[in-house]
Amino acid sequence: MPRQRAAPHGREGVGPVTANPIVSTVPFDRDGKFHGFLRLPYSRDDSAWGSVMVPICVVRNGEGPTALLTGGNHGDEYEGPIALQDLALYLTPEDIRGRVIILPAMNYPAFTGARRVSPIDQRNLNRCFPGRPDGTVTEKIADYFTTVLVPMADFVLDFHSGGKTLDFVPFASSHVLENKAQQAACIAAVKAFNAPYTMTMLEIDNVGMYDTEVEKQGKIFVTTELGGGGTATASSARVAKRGIRNVLMHFGILKGSVALEPSIFLDMPDHNCFVFSEHSGLIEPVMDLGEAVTEGDVVARVWASDRTGLAPVDYAAKRSGILMSRHFPGLVQSGDCVAVVAALAE
Repeated sequence: MPRQRAAPHGREGVGPVTANPIVSTVPFDRDGKFHGFLRLPYSRDDSAWGSVMVPICVVRNGEGPTALLTGGNHGDEYEGPIALQDLALYLTPEDIRGRVIILPAMNYPAFTGARRVSPIDQRNLNRCFPGRPDGTVTEKIADYFTTVLVPMADFVLDFHSGGKTLDFVPFASSHVLENKAQQAACIAAVKAFNAPYTMTMLEIDNVGMYDTEVEKQGKIFVTTELGGGGTATASSARVAKRGIRNVLMHFGILKGSVALEPSIFLDMPDHNCFVFSEHSGLIEPVMDLGEAVTEGDVVARVWASDRTGLAPVDYAAKRSGILMSRHFPGLVQSGDCVAVVAALAE
C-alpha cells in the first residue's frame, strides 16, 4: 500500500489544521502562559529532516480580545524583538483578559542572519503576503500568518525601524483605508501607542506587505519606525516597551489606563515626501532628524568616493515639514532613498 501522509500539523501540533506544514508547539486556546515554536520543516544539506524554529509565546486568560504582536519582520530591526522578549518574559495570565500572541522574530532566518531578507531564499517577508503553503520558507511563514494567526487577532502590532540603511524619528503609524471606521480604530490605537511622533504613513509599494494583508482582513493594525542604523538605542527600546503596554491597555487586554505624553503628529500626503539619490558615493547629511525643512532646502549631498576635485551633488526637499528619515550608513547607491520629509499634520 502507498504511504499515507500525516495530517497537516501532525501529532505534536496543537494549532488549527491547515495546508501549511508549520506546526505550533504551543496551544492557542488554553488558559496559561506557553513558550514554544512554530516549527517549519526545512530539509537542507546539514539536516535532512531539519526545521526552522520560530519562537512564540502565547498568554491567555479567559475570553477577550486577541493581540498579535510581531517583531523581526525584517531581521536587522531590533526594537520590536527587544520589547517583545521583555513582554514574553514578564507578562502573566493574571495581568490580562483575553489573549496575547507574541513573536519577537517572525522572520527568524533573517533575524539570525541580521539581514533584511531571508538568507535561505533571499525573500523579503514583508513583500511575500499572502504567501503560499507550498512555497519557499518565507512564503510558508507568510501563509501561516495569513491563514492562522491574523484571523485569530483583533489587533495587530508590527514593529519596524530603519534597519541597516535608514534612520527614523521614532513614530507609530497607521494608513489611509477605504473603510473609515477601520481607519478610525487604527488611528485611535496609534495614538494610544503614544510614540514621540504619530504618523499617517504613505508606503512606496504596499503590494505583498503584512500591513496590507492584515488590513484586508479587517483587523486593527499599528506599525512603527522607531530608529535605525541596524541597532536599537536605550530611548527607542523604551518607546517600544511602553507602546506595547499602552495599546494592550487601550484594548482592555492589560489592566491599567494609558497615560499620554505629548506626540508630534505627522503626515505623508504624497510622493514628494521622498528624496532619492541618482548618484553613488559618499553621503553628507545636511540636516539632522527632526529638523524643520523648507521646500528647496538641501537635505543631503553626495560626494564622489573614487576621486577628488569634483563638487558634490545636492539633493533638496520637495516639500516643507520635518526631516523624518535619512539614509544610513555613509555610502549611498543610485536609487537609494536619502531622505524623507513629513508634513506637520494640522
